[in-house]
Amino acid sequence: MLSAQEKAGILVEALPYIKKFYGKTVVIKYGGHAMVDCELKKAVLTDVVLMKYVGIHPVIVHGGGPEITAMLKKLGIESRFVGGLRVTDEATMEIVEMVLAGKLNKEIVAMINRFGGKAVGLSGKDACLLQAVKKPGKVYQPDGTVEMVDIGYVGQVKKVNPAIVDTLIREGYIPVVSPVAVGAEGESYNVNADTAAAELAVALNADKLIILTDVEGVLEDRNNRDSLLSVIRADDVPDLIARGIIEGGMIPKVECCTAALYGGVNTTHILDGRVPHSILLEVFTDKGIGTMVVR
Repeated sequence: MLSAQEKAGILVEALPYIKKFYGKTVVIKYGGHAMVDCELKKAVLTDVVLMKYVGIHPVIVHGGGPEITAMLKKLGIESRFVGGLRVTDEATMEIVEMVLAGKLNKEIVAMINRFGGKAVGLSGKDACLLQAVKKPGKVYQPDGTVEMVDIGYVGQVKKVNPAIVDTLIREGYIPVVSPVAVGAEGESYNVNADTAAAELAVALNADKLIILTDVEGVLEDRNNRDSLLSVIRADDVPDLIARGIIEGGMIPKVECCTAALYGGVNTTHILDGRVPHSILLEVFTDKGIGTMVVR
């Protein structure tokens, strides 16, 4: 147990960061194991409520891939693939929207409200927050060529209308956004949650983008957990990808961070959502955790 003096020391350490980020907007992409484990859910969402009470404006963009897969299986809807890419047909998109904009979004909102916050759930379709066009899939052929294929209702964000989120922030609410975007004819598109968070962070002129994931961050040696790269410069990202240090599923996350930086976001972070209160450790302590991507 911490002594009273140690607890006071923690508060004193946090003070300059509270002052620094007071009134600033922080976009948090919430996903991975932190959305599944009950204790981690509680840790993440209480972090968000605390941030709001000390004057920071958190905005959550959440994913939900495992829940979508589970619901499709439960309903007996088989997934179709083209060149290894999942096709989101009309029936699948209905389930995606039901799970993301309905079930998961409202669960997150309810938990934040239970912990003392004031959350409001949105999808990208509300007030045309996220407008998208169909995103073709890329299939890499053995000869090195790339074939573009139709993968259904998978969207690429073309425009963000952040007014509804700005209004909610101004009125003291915590916006919780599901990455279901709207097309030109009112159709729904499933947008990658990392991409949606980065696009929204730019549109809101956010100070920080935080992406929660299920790894420690970017490792120089993936077999050595002590080789964490605490800071990466955006200009060094292409070389790190070419050398195989940034690889696989980490590539799109880092690319979202660099896109947000070039769009005006001050700092971006990739954090291990499996660590309880990882957001508070990054925002309010001297050491921080995870990998920070900077310009």
